[in-house]
Amino acid sequence: MPELEDDSGTLLPAMAANGVVPQENTLLGKYELGKMLGYGAFGKVYHARNVRTGQSVAIKAVSKQTVVKGDLAAQVKREISITRRLRHPHIVRLFEVLATKTKIYCVMELAKRGELFAKVSKGRFSEDLCRRFFQQLISAVGYCHSLGVFHRDLKPENLLLDENWNLKVTDFGLSAVKNQIRPDGLLHTLCGTPAYVAPEIIAKKGYDGAKVDIWSCGVILYVLNAGYLPFNDPNLMAMYRKIYKGEFRCPKWTSPELKRFLSRLLDPNPETRITIDEILNDPWFKKDYQKIKFEEEDFELKSHDDRDEFLNAFDIISFSSSFDLSGFFNKSDFSVEGERFVSAESPERIIERIVEVAKTEEGLTVTRKKDWGAKLEGQNGNFVVVIEIRRLTQKLVVVEIKRREIDDESSREFWKDKLRPLLSALMHQPEGQVTGS
Repeated sequence: MPELEDDSGTLLPAMAANGVVPQENTLLGKYELGKMLGYGAFGKVYHARNVRTGQSVAIKAVSKQTVVKGDLAAQVKREISITRRLRHPHIVRLFEVLATKTKIYCVMELAKRGELFAKVSKGRFSEDLCRRFFQQLISAVGYCHSLGVFHRDLKPENLLLDENWNLKVTDFGLSAVKNQIRPDGLLHTLCGTPAYVAPEIIAKKGYDGAKVDIWSCGVILYVLNAGYLPFNDPNLMAMYRKIYKGEFRCPKWTSPELKRFLSRLLDPNPETRITIDEILNDPWFKKDYQKIKFEEEDFELKSHDDRDEFLNAFDIISFSSSFDLSGFFNKSDFSVEGERFVSAESPERIIERIVEVAKTEEGLTVTRKKDWGAKLEGQNGNFVVVIEIRRLTQKLVVVEIKRREIDDESSREFWKDKLRPLLSALMHQPEGQVTGS
């Protein structure tokens, strides 16, 4: 049974949702977790069921500790930020992101047939089936490129199949967006899987993100048709030399039209390599091709520092400096304690209640901060509390509290008997929560 934790770090109790009582392995009362499907780039992936609707989904569980230790916060945030905005029938959909004290849970569309890699490893595909999958792949990749998103790690392991044997691109952990392009108009980060990486990346020069994705698509098409890699050698440097020179041979069953098409996809010169538009007009590709329809939506990667931008679960567990309130304390306040909770009260009402209680304490001053925040201090400097509120959803907010360690008896009493109980009363209790002892 998967180990699930709530925000206090304890095992989740049973919770009720719309009259349905899930088992102990229910995540935040919403998803009942089943068997592990495999490992993603950052964590384990489980089959799960929406308790309310019965919909099957895949949930990737990412350990906060793993992310911090591996310095992967920016990478994970980028993957979430990009994937949750992509809307295409051949890209795995990210439905929502949930978080507990120790883990992040990405709730995604379930591709029931698993990895394309597992299928092709059992034997090559017919040319018609290769064409069908490649058409779906190019539709998804072309869509990403039109939005300025470059995957940079396309390979059969990152291509899934749904129940209707349709292809789904996943794992945008190494993806890049157009605002990462340097003034020379190119990307420079070295990344990708060796056997699928483009020659210009090996050369350690700047590269066009779209062109390296096309190269990887060419390697994928070759593998689907041949059942093995076009560039392969037990010696990594020898393999890189073959890639750099574009040295490969097609198996004897490959049609002349596909050979010619592969030579354009696997052109070692990115300047002359085929483009997405040219792919769409290629005779081999166009056979039986039906343009895939999808609803285009606005795609913009915004900063999460805007007050009007709702926090997502990733911000709650706070890898960013969104809740860095240290600037409100003096340098001598070296021992600062903090905590955070979710509330269904409005930010204005929370601040109003806190100010109301603070004013009952003689000598305690309240300084209102910009937007939704306040600083409480007094009692001869023995009491300092800073509160900041950020919106999570239309109905929920996150309240962050930082307080200097209290070494004065009257200050401790005020915190314990008045302010702390008030804050506890403001905490949001999920519907159906069964409280333990």
